[in-house]
Amino acid sequence: MDSAVRTSAGRGALLAEAMRGLAVEDGAELSVAVAGPGGSAVHGDAAFETASIVKVGILAALLLRAQDADRRLTGEERAWATAMIEDSDNAATSALWTVIGQSDGLDRANRRFGLTDTRGGEGTLWGLTRTTAADQLALLGQVFGDDSELDAASRACLQGLMGRIAEGQRWGVSAAADDGRWALKNGWLPRSTTGLWVVNSIGRVTGRGHDLLVAVLSRGSSTKEKGISLVEAAARAAVSVIMDDPDLGS
Repeated sequence: MDSAVRTSAGRGALLAEAMRGLAVEDGAELSVAVAGPGGSAVHGDAAFETASIVKVGILAALLLRAQDADRRLTGEERAWATAMIEDSDNAATSALWTVIGQSDGLDRANRRFGLTDTRGGEGTLWGLTRTTAADQLALLGQVFGDDSELDAASRACLQGLMGRIAEGQRWGVSAAADDGRWALKNGWLPRSTTGLWVVNSIGRVTGRGHDLLVAVLSRGSSTKEKGISLVEAAARAAVSVIMDDPDLGS
């Protein structure tokens, strides 16, 4: 086993231990993925409903389509994209969901992005797209990494919008940033069948001068507030796995 594999396996074990230390409501579920200096770690491989974090994927798919057509976004598309990411506007999202070809368009883009376990929601139900924490980490790598299907201008568009989230939505993985630098998208959805909450957060944070990518997916919280608290605690614990372990580097 080479050193990179040992590092990932070691971090996975540490991440699992950190997640066991969290206070999780009975019946609630959690999956986390984190990448930073020297490697990455994933805890949990179940698929979760995306709620509004799918909006990052929708914009990434739109930008990829525009690249392929050698065009810029139209003024209307830019306005929808801004509202969708910064304000989590659902009407703008539905408009762009149609533009990209709904689930088929999202799935095609995701295959190019290297996502293997994400499936678009049926019909107009983009918020019921299902994904894994590992896939969301892969998507973040496309948004924030140089080895990407997205060109520099497309990545800059996504990064800029994710860094200007509306005031009341600045929670989630941002809790793990120790210098106030973050770019994120959150998702929250009460399931009508259970009354329980899906609460998710994905993004990039900076800790001790290092950029880290973090994806936290959860479901089964009794309230949105409890879901947010769980996601934030998980994000802080996941970042600590990367930054605090002396054997794995920081």
